[in-house]
Amino acid sequence: MSLDVSPQLLAEAKHGDIREEDFVDTVRTSLPYAYDLIASLATELRDGKAEFTDNQTPPPSERERGQLLRALASDAIRSSLERHFGIALAFQNCHRVAAFRTESREGELYGRFTSMRSQVLNQSPEFRDC
Repeated sequence: MSLDVSPQLLAEAKHGDIREEDFVDTVRTSLPYAYDLIASLATELRDGKAEFTDNQTPPPSERERGQLLRALASDAIRSSLERHFGIALAFQNCHRVAAFRTESREGELYGRFTSMRSQVLNQSPEFRDC
């Protein structure tokens, strides 16, 4: 299970829609490594002039890698984090996550980062089992 959902949030979900803030808070507490990494990329992007920021440092353990993979593999989690931080996320390999300005989604740099060619060029033997 990827999220530690409170009984209150579960009850709310059973009766209808939930607040995105509550969902993001659940992600923050359930997947702290992933949340903090994405938050730091968003802050770096907001405070800088670059079109994107990215992480190329492997997670410290498989536990943290699992958090990142779960966060980015879930459409609901990923899109909520994008809206929460006002960014567009892109992901390669097991840990290279990038934060782009939302308007960059239609741009050349985002297209290159998310292309099949870039995916192939960013492969190496150490990523095989991640």
